Amino acid sequence: MKKIDVVTYSGYKANERPLSFKFKGKKLNVLEIINRWYGQEHDYFKIKASDNRIYILKWHRTLDFWSIQQL
Repeated sequence: MKKIDVVTYSGYKANERPLSFKFKGKKLNVLEIINRWYGQEHDYFKIKASDNRIYILKWHRTLDFWSIQQL
């Protein structure tokens, strides 16, 4: 997984859901959150981005950084 910059919506908790992210020099918007799940230290979001590809975005809560995996 690669570390990335993510713009998020923060409502009742920090980084509640991703809105957009930069990947390979491009800004991509999150079109759909397909699934989300939570681990002990990480939040995971399976999303469809504006390039019509599917990604998994992972937020490490303790260290406060995002990483990405392209499917």
